[in-house]
Amino acid sequence: MTDSRLAPGDTAPAFTLSDADGKQVSLADHAGRRTVVYFYPRALTPGCTKQACDFTDNLQVFADAGYDVIGISPDTPEKLAKFRDTENLKVTLLADPEKEVLKAYGAFGEKKNYGKVIQGVIRSTIVVGEDGRVEQAMYNVRAAGHVAKLLKDLKIAQ
Repeated sequence: MTDSRLAPGDTAPAFTLSDADGKQVSLADHAGRRTVVYFYPRALTPGCTKQACDFTDNLQVFADAGYDVIGISPDTPEKLAKFRDTENLKVTLLADPEKEVLKAYGAFGEKKNYGKVIQGVIRSTIVVGEDGRVEQAMYNVRAAGHVAKLLKDLKIAQ
């Protein structure tokens, strides 16, 4: 397995994906702002719901500190719309059913699930700076408590 994980200083791979409404969203749309790009396995599951709700609850805190937040999963735009509407999410959710962006960011590959090694989404968070370079790359993060830890790591007051 090649380790395609990103590290601070790397150029963040460009992407354009569909959001929950089928609108195209690019990383380039966020140029000049810091952007938190987080990758999660599946909409409407307990851990991913907790994480998306935590980001939604803190979206204004991130925005006030100059950060945009984007969540990416292999779900379809239709499923993302249902996830957004069911959980009243405000965070931008993007669909990557081909897993091309997930792979480019090192957020798809071998992982352990209940002791078995499987191919899947590696819950990850990449902080992209205003210049399009990776500022932080966190892999195998936990859904619960991750947003609070991220705010602390980025020195954003809650």
